[in-house]
Amino acid sequence: MASKVIPWYKKKRVSQVKTDYAYHHTKSSVKQQTERKSSSSVSQVQAQATEAMTEPAYTIPVFRERTAEGTEEYQRVATNVGKGLTVIQEELRRMRIATKVQVDSLAIQREVKDMMAKRVDYLDEIPKMPDFVVALRPHTVWEKTPVKLFCTVQGNPRPIVKWYKGGVPVDPLSIPGKYKIENKYGVHSLIISRCVVSDTAEYSAVATNPHGTATSKATVTVKRASGAGESCHLGLVPHLTEIHPSKLEVTLLDRFSVSFGVEGSSTSLVCSMVVVPDLPNIPPLAQWYRDDKLLKPSKLVEMTVGGGVARLTLPHLAKDDEGLYTLRIFTKDGTAEHSAYLFVSDAAPSTAGAPGAPMSVKAYDINSDYVLVAWKPPNTVNEAAITGYFVDRCEAGSDKWVQCNDAPVKICKYPVHGLSLGHSYHFRVRAVNSAGISRPSRKSEKVTALDAAESERLQGTEEGVPSAPGQVIATRNTKSSVFVQWEAPKHLKNLIGYYIDGRVVGAKEWFPCNHKPFKHTRFVVHGLIPGETYAFRVQAVNLFGLSEESQESSPIAVEPALATPSAPFGITMLSCDGSSITLAWRSPKHCGGSKVNAYYIDKRNADTLVWKEVNLTGVTERICTVDNLTEGTFYEFKVQAANMAGVGVPSAPSAPMKCEAWTMEEPGPAYDLSFSEVRSHSLVILWKAPVYTGASAVTGYFVDMAKKGSSEFVTLNQEAVSHRYLQVTSLEEGETYVFRVRSVNGSGVGKPSQLSEPVCAKALAGTKEIVAGVDEETGDVFLSLEACEICETSKFVWSKNYKPIGDCPRVAVTAKGRTSRLTFSNPDKDDLGRYSVVVTDTDGVSASHTLTEDALNTMLELSYAIRHPIVPLKHGLNYEVLEKGHVRFWLQAVKLSPSVSYRFIVNDKEVTSGEGHKISHDVATGIIQMTVDHFTRANEGTYTVQIHDGKAKTQSSLVLVGDVFKVALKEAEFQRKEHIRKQGPHFSEYLYFTVTEDCTVMLACKMANVKKETTFHWYKEDDEIVPETPPNVMSGACALPIPLFSRKDQGIFKAVLSDDRGKDTSHFDVSGQVFDDIISAIAKIAGASASDLVLQCTPEGIRLQCYMKYYTEEMKTVWKHKESKIASSEKMRIGGTAEMAWMQICDPSDKEKGHYSIEISDGVQTHTRTFDLSGQAYTDAYEEYLRLKAAAFAEKNRGRVVGGLPDVVTIMEEKSLSLTCTVWGEPTPEVTWFKNEQEVASTEHTKVTFDGGKFASLVINKVTPDDSGKYSINVRNKYGGEFVEITVSVYRHGEKIPEPKLGHPKTPAATPAATPAATPVPPKSPAPPSKTPTPTPSKSQTPAPSIKSPTPASTPASTPAPKSPTPAPKSPTPAPKSPTPAPKSPTPTPSRGVKSPTPPRFMKSPTPPRK
Repeated sequence: MASKVIPWYKKKRVSQVKTDYAYHHTKSSVKQQTERKSSSSVSQVQAQATEAMTEPAYTIPVFRERTAEGTEEYQRVATNVGKGLTVIQEELRRMRIATKVQVDSLAIQREVKDMMAKRVDYLDEIPKMPDFVVALRPHTVWEKTPVKLFCTVQGNPRPIVKWYKGGVPVDPLSIPGKYKIENKYGVHSLIISRCVVSDTAEYSAVATNPHGTATSKATVTVKRASGAGESCHLGLVPHLTEIHPSKLEVTLLDRFSVSFGVEGSSTSLVCSMVVVPDLPNIPPLAQWYRDDKLLKPSKLVEMTVGGGVARLTLPHLAKDDEGLYTLRIFTKDGTAEHSAYLFVSDAAPSTAGAPGAPMSVKAYDINSDYVLVAWKPPNTVNEAAITGYFVDRCEAGSDKWVQCNDAPVKICKYPVHGLSLGHSYHFRVRAVNSAGISRPSRKSEKVTALDAAESERLQGTEEGVPSAPGQVIATRNTKSSVFVQWEAPKHLKNLIGYYIDGRVVGAKEWFPCNHKPFKHTRFVVHGLIPGETYAFRVQAVNLFGLSEESQESSPIAVEPALATPSAPFGITMLSCDGSSITLAWRSPKHCGGSKVNAYYIDKRNADTLVWKEVNLTGVTERICTVDNLTEGTFYEFKVQAANMAGVGVPSAPSAPMKCEAWTMEEPGPAYDLSFSEVRSHSLVILWKAPVYTGASAVTGYFVDMAKKGSSEFVTLNQEAVSHRYLQVTSLEEGETYVFRVRSVNGSGVGKPSQLSEPVCAKALAGTKEIVAGVDEETGDVFLSLEACEICETSKFVWSKNYKPIGDCPRVAVTAKGRTSRLTFSNPDKDDLGRYSVVVTDTDGVSASHTLTEDALNTMLELSYAIRHPIVPLKHGLNYEVLEKGHVRFWLQAVKLSPSVSYRFIVNDKEVTSGEGHKISHDVATGIIQMTVDHFTRANEGTYTVQIHDGKAKTQSSLVLVGDVFKVALKEAEFQRKEHIRKQGPHFSEYLYFTVTEDCTVMLACKMANVKKETTFHWYKEDDEIVPETPPNVMSGACALPIPLFSRKDQGIFKAVLSDDRGKDTSHFDVSGQVFDDIISAIAKIAGASASDLVLQCTPEGIRLQCYMKYYTEEMKTVWKHKESKIASSEKMRIGGTAEMAWMQICDPSDKEKGHYSIEISDGVQTHTRTFDLSGQAYTDAYEEYLRLKAAAFAEKNRGRVVGGLPDVVTIMEEKSLSLTCTVWGEPTPEVTWFKNEQEVASTEHTKVTFDGGKFASLVINKVTPDDSGKYSINVRNKYGGEFVEITVSVYRHGEKIPEPKLGHPKTPAATPAATPAATPVPPKSPAPPSKTPTPTPSKSQTPAPSIKSPTPASTPASTPAPKSPTPAPKSPTPAPKSPTPAPKSPTPTPSRGVKSPTPPRFMKSPTPPRK
């Protein structure tokens, strides 16, 4: 099938074949074929062809820049394809051997071997255009099967073959995994994977060399399995009129991982993807499955697809939601799937110890009035066993739940009766154990009570729980999960599933691994702590509950399963000298659970597919120089990593690298970029120096950073750093970044390094930092890190200033479990710097710590204290005087061991425990003490305690000399005397004072060691005080009340307690400060009880009064007028009584108007009472004052009988009766005598006299019985008067003396002076107002001169003492004056004397202040 020869470089190139069906496979591998250069020729045509065939600068295709995950899967698929290729290679090798045998046979038959050899050499040198020895042949295949096109071509030089589909070049990079082009042993092949109808076309192979072009063509027909009518031939390719979601090209990117949730919370499973074409109105077709059951959108399941994200949201998690979730995306080439497990744990129970909620509530055997409800039991690990279940129901649309069973049902099914036909119901279940009731399960789907024709029936009638599962085996899976499998129980009994429990080895508490019964006998337990050791057990579950636990599995550490390492990646060229290339690469992302111990490198020419081994012995470092290369040739390399499990998959072929000597003056790229100490806002990037340094040494580095997916790099350091690390700060938490490094030398900035792997600014869960400390036992200074994860192959690599420390005599590195410690042997300033540690074979566990000089000095001080220990003391040596006068010397250590030893030294002599000294210690409290029984002047000196406790020691001293010793000695002697005193009756509390609520001062004391015979006496100034209530010593307390306390009570009070055992005395000096304290205490109570100021008018002026519980002038009281202090004067008089304090304004005027206040101070608090004397209040008070002043003047000057008249007179007839009295008044009053209310006129028988305006008398000569009667005298002037009555009884001689009237004793007639009654009667007339505190009149105020009676018998013997007038407390106005007796009144006034009105009590005359 040869065709016209056309030079290949003149053919039009088309970048890509556009088809209706684009096949997509996200995880496949493609090897790139690179054309080789043609050799030069002397002819012009050859020169032109050579110039045209010169390749431009090689550019890495976008396809080759894969993600890390894509590269690994890419290599896995490539390996599988390679296995198929191996079979083809073996077949070709067999054909080659057979061909060689035939050639050798023909050569033997030649007659002249030399001539034949020369001819062959000659023929090899003859130029020859391409020629197809074996041409392409047509193929017809079924859809989704592969097809291989083969051809063999000859030519000199060797032709280059290119493949075309429908005249368009076939580009393997355009659709990865679709096409594969190979050239082995002269056989060229095109392999089309998984053919589709659109692959139906005419394919051609075009062979080209400088001498011409040859073409071979063949047709490929792809049929569909549904029928021949759908087969597609060339030129009949159907065109789609619209795009369906299943015809989109979808690649899954970030996938959801194993998730953990809690009942009642929400969670989302998210998977990002790339959709081609990305049409907003046509999202991909996605389906979600839980345990292989298709999920549908509902209130409990929300699904969204769009914007490059497929999301499943579970807004209200329940244990029913636990299971294996699968996302299935329909693509044009089939489906893309991803699965991960969701674990849902029990929410916190309402009652501690209550079980978890049941799950999977479902109704079976549905009838018109009957439903069988069944459910799955919860797992019980550490809770009490479940004793039963309660089933609740509610009608659809209602929130009211009704309990269906009165008593808990013990199996996981219950028939619910009493349903209404046609009504819909929901059901839920609650579990019960001894601790309480669980949370309710998720309610069941809606169930309608209908005919049972189509109802689902619950299978299984065999009763009882299953038997325990068999042997449990746990094996390694990943660094945070374990694969557990077990034998099924012998007796299944309608098994529902299994519960798996785990525990940390050494712990007693089990934890549930799943919360919903799992159906299979194998399970992957996720969420375990890397490096921790666990054991597992399994229980089988059915409707009747949980089986017995299985036997525990053998302990297993959480480590990844042992496998070969993943592929290395990031192959980069570091240097080239024209014959060798130095390569570097990055270590595999997964070491396979074993340390990577070797790397193997393969190479090939870029225009061939044959790989050749570079090293037969493994390379341990990730850098290698490949020698014996041809200058100017492009090479590709791949690397494989090996561990104890074997050699892993090879890396993707590197980009073609030209073996051309580097001559630029700038340095080459840095390499091996890595990260350490990745945190939320910072990280440290490290790199290695370039191998090629350029014209001069490297002087520094620049670091560039960009966000993932962005090409805008930002240089992080303005000046080049000389070291090979840089701390990057101010990162955004959760953001992903890429970095590159540029080296600098004297000639400039070199080419940038290969981009780093993307790194996310987020710390690993549980990350801890380096801790600097000092070992408490040895005193060693150390740095320590506890890794948050670790595996068997992990190592702690310590660095200083990011240079590995290695074997260094200054430090020692130890590791135990998850913790590594860097210990300094003899730290000094040379050890200052930044220390970092990296834990290998982890996801980047690392940390750093800067050791500063201050921190080192602090730790060195602590280290010295540990290595040269002292016994730390809470309290140094001190002394304490005890009772009996003993002195205790003591100190307290922070901690003492039982083996402690010590000694007391006094004045350089050791003192031991013995007579007079008691030495002891208490390990629990750390107290060491010595007690001196008899402390005297000989004990003056220096006291020292020396302590040895293991390696630690200390001493403490106390100097007791001079004044310090005298104080101690005095206290000891006092305590000795106190002890002697307390042997007899004594005061446990000496005299002290208290003030009661009624302001009575109490002197109190307390006694001890008393008996009935003990006596108690009170004294003041050595004068004994005998209280009304005798003291009771047996009560243990005595008190002496001092009522109305004032300055007169000052003095020394003494209490004496005595009996036959001894005597004790307590003194209390009530003077000075003590007196002031008592007054303050009284003032506190009195001030709090003070009433508001009261206005009281008197004849002298206006008085303001403040009533309180007790008042004495010693209290600190201040009167103020308009905020100015008032001093006592004739105008403003200040005083008080025991019940009130007052201030009187004498002869008030307008100047005295204003605001008045009294302040009572107790030394701490001031009690203030106020009164506003202004306005109407002042006007009313002033008018009342004037009225009272006038009334007082009238009272003072009215007429009155001063004295001399008796009340009753009994006299014998024929005797003379003289009634004489003294009267007073201004002006002189008028005097009138009456007998039986008839005025008495002066006669010979009855003589009336009034001498000097003062002495009035009535003399009856020779009285007769007719003279008996009621006599009275009326004394009156213009201001008023007084009416006094006298009863006279006359009896005959020989008659019995009549009984005296008005209660008076008998009086003999012979002694008229004794006739007046002795019984007191109201006074006849009050004295004029005076300035005395009380208005009680005094006889001296109104002088009564002695006037002799003409008849001795007529003179009264005595005049009764008049009483004080009784005021009317509440009367606002005085009582009416006594009316003048009406002469015509038939009955005399009952009162013997009626006086002028007296002011009410609150208007009494002021009491002058005490002096």
